[in-house]
Amino acid sequence: MKDQHKTSEEQATPQDAAAQQPAASPETTSAAPVATLEEQLAMVQAKADEYYDQLLRTKAESENVRRRAHEDIAKAHKFAVESFAEHLLPVADSLEAALADTSSDVAKVREGVELTLRQLLAAFEKSRVKVIDPVGAKFDPHQHQAISMVPAAEQQEPNTVVAVLQKGYLIADRVLRPALVTVAQGK
Repeated sequence: MKDQHKTSEEQATPQDAAAQQPAASPETTSAAPVATLEEQLAMVQAKADEYYDQLLRTKAESENVRRRAHEDIAKAHKFAVESFAEHLLPVADSLEAALADTSSDVAKVREGVELTLRQLLAAFEKSRVKVIDPVGAKFDPHQHQAISMVPAAEQQEPNTVVAVLQKGYLIADRVLRPALVTVAQGK
């Protein structure tokens, strides 16, 4: 019977025991989560500051690249003819020498002009300027400008170039000036 009569202390449940312990103050129980939240907030704020700094640096780099590209384009436009001008300098020197020559030998003058023309054509070739001289070729409105039409000769096909009045020029397959031509009429 002793077992049936337990004292009140023995009959107490673990829940009752927890209730009997002195209650922790609200400050001590909520202080740990608040400190953790503040640490998390500080970490998130530091990460946000880092990302913002990266954004600013990336934006500045982008603006620098854009500015450099504009400067490079401006320089390219400004000095685009530099190479071509360098190739033309010997031609100018030859023409000045011809003007300074006081001899009256026509053969020498003609030879000098022919040499100067070769220099000029070499300068054109170095700068990828090609001559359009289409005698006998089919008329091409993209490269030729017809000045007149003449009756076709017996062995000549219609719409072919009979004569070139002024040569045309291409630069890298783009027409600088079309050739002025006379074209054969259809029969």
